[in-house]
Amino acid sequence: MAEAQPLVQQDSQAPWRAWLTKFWFQHRSWIGFLFIAPWFLSFLLFDLMPFFANLYLSFTDYSIGPVQPNWVGWQNYIEIFTKDEIFAKSVGNTVYYMAFSVPLSLALAFVIALLLNTRIRGMQIFRTIYYLPTIVPVVAAAIIFSGLLNTRYGFINQFLVAVGLDPVRWLSRPEWIKPSLIIMSLWGFGAQMVIFLAGLQGIPQELYEAVAIDGGNGWHRLRHITIPLMTPTIFFNLIIGIIASFQVFTQVFVLIDSDGGPLQAGLVYMMNVYNNAFRYFRKGYAAALSVILFLIILVFTLITVRTSDRWVFYGDDDDR
Repeated sequence: MAEAQPLVQQDSQAPWRAWLTKFWFQHRSWIGFLFIAPWFLSFLLFDLMPFFANLYLSFTDYSIGPVQPNWVGWQNYIEIFTKDEIFAKSVGNTVYYMAFSVPLSLALAFVIALLLNTRIRGMQIFRTIYYLPTIVPVVAAAIIFSGLLNTRYGFINQFLVAVGLDPVRWLSRPEWIKPSLIIMSLWGFGAQMVIFLAGLQGIPQELYEAVAIDGGNGWHRLRHITIPLMTPTIFFNLIIGIIASFQVFTQVFVLIDSDGGPLQAGLVYMMNVYNNAFRYFRKGYAAALSVILFLIILVFTLITVRTSDRWVFYGDDDDR
């Protein structure tokens, strides 16, 4: 009598599948590291290694070319703090720029986000229009503003003359150079506006309804609901704005020049780094300036983070 054949043939790949499953569960942590390996390698090659290379060069007199840099210790840093008057000038100009451009940009972006957080027909078009300037390259935007701020033919001065005011020499008078840069900084508020808009849309509508039931008006909703719940978003934009303001460079280079204009009124910190590295070829000295810039940004960031407990509200905090 013939032997009965099995109804279901045994899967020949079952042992391999079992082995792969066992291997996955035993080594899944290493497989996770494998997935993040491309990012880690790029961070190592393009961020961490250049940082330590720059830190090393800051203690040398490296200039240009294949010449071996000589170790000079703290000489670059001592010169920066004791002999370099341009260093103090550039720090002052940059802090001035940050002190005005960051709050004004945050306020403008927040107000526009409030206006765009309404349900009316065509709102998507308005949101797109307000965001479009953000994607314009900085060089192109600086060229546009060089025309707008032109003393004789600029639109801004023509408007001032039309309303009976005297024209302003925006880019040729020391007292107006920094305000010109601050005005241009308001051009790119679109990214902050989008972040604010996302935060506004995350606020539960039940809270607004509760205020309305209690007889509150729009001001009460803004003061007691919107602003407190938006403080984490404001905090995030504030940190990003501080970091970006200390790194401002392109618009100054295009609008004014590498010397910062009359009396170096527009000489920001990154322009000082650029001049030492690519005009005077003191790359070791420029590296030291870069390290100090990193420390300055770190200090301002830490101060902002440490003081955030006093004004940033998180919904799950029970002690507020």
